[in-house]
Amino acid sequence: MSFISVLFALSLEQARPLGRGNLIHAAIRAWVRWCTANLDAGKPLHGWLVWGCSVGVPSLLSLLVYWLLIVWTGWPLAVLWSALVLYACLGFRQFSFHFTQIRDALAVDDEPLARRLLADWQKMDTQTWSRSDMIGRVIEFSVMASHRHVLGVLAWFSVLAAFGLGPAGAVFYRLSELVVRYWRHQSETNHHPVSAALQSNAQTAWTLIDWLPARVTALGFAVVGNFEEAIDGWRQYVDQSGDQNDGLLLAATAGAVNISLPSLNGMDLGSTESADAARSTRRPMPELAHLAVVVGLVWRAVVMWILLLALLTLARLLG
Repeated sequence: MSFISVLFALSLEQARPLGRGNLIHAAIRAWVRWCTANLDAGKPLHGWLVWGCSVGVPSLLSLLVYWLLIVWTGWPLAVLWSALVLYACLGFRQFSFHFTQIRDALAVDDEPLARRLLADWQKMDTQTWSRSDMIGRVIEFSVMASHRHVLGVLAWFSVLAAFGLGPAGAVFYRLSELVVRYWRHQSETNHHPVSAALQSNAQTAWTLIDWLPARVTALGFAVVGNFEEAIDGWRQYVDQSGDQNDGLLLAATAGAVNISLPSLNGMDLGSTESADAARSTRRPMPELAHLAVVVGLVWRAVVMWILLLALLTLARLLG
């Protein structure tokens, strides 16, 4: 019943999104902080122990509750539990207000405000960025956020739920991403020093965990966007720069929307080959209207996920 859980969670997240600093996320951060303070001894083995404790224990607890509810009460409460856990893991509204504020500032040509809002969001120096650069960066950050907070979560949730593991996939994916970001921030600010071994292990694990979801999201953008350009951008990125998850996803996004993104400007991802001669044609630079195009792209990908889950659910019921 993954479809019911996803539909309920997305509806609830849109109606009553979790606010910043909510109790659920605060409890998770406290748990990760406790694991780090008590288990991180600086060795690679200890790093894996801290990561496994921080990510694995909450994931297993969500799975244990799911199984107990199935045994004691049947599937309705188990589906409700999955929906609530998924609701806590999803995060459309946790980043969309940044996007909205920056878009509104650019819409009235208030570039200083947009630049300041973008700097506050990403903690980056944006003073030298042009208007086009800012729009391109907003698109990049928003696409990555939508993948990590929504589409990647749905991918892991759907796959593991199909094997009877309930909401464990959603928790596992979100925490795998959160600990990388949290430990990097703590190390940079020196609030709670984190060993290099722990950060390296967490990044390695995240790269592996996000390998499949990144490609699923990229393929989804290709299906609901400009398929040929998205796949071409994906292929050229792999040929020229390897197969980094984030870069591959951005390359597919740039093709799906047919724009040039700042992170990819050093690559010739906008070239086309003619029969007579090879000539490079740069894709258009991002403009304000492209922000709405990207929002539509993400929502179409989400709807595609929901429809796919609905069809799979219907097939299981009929079968």
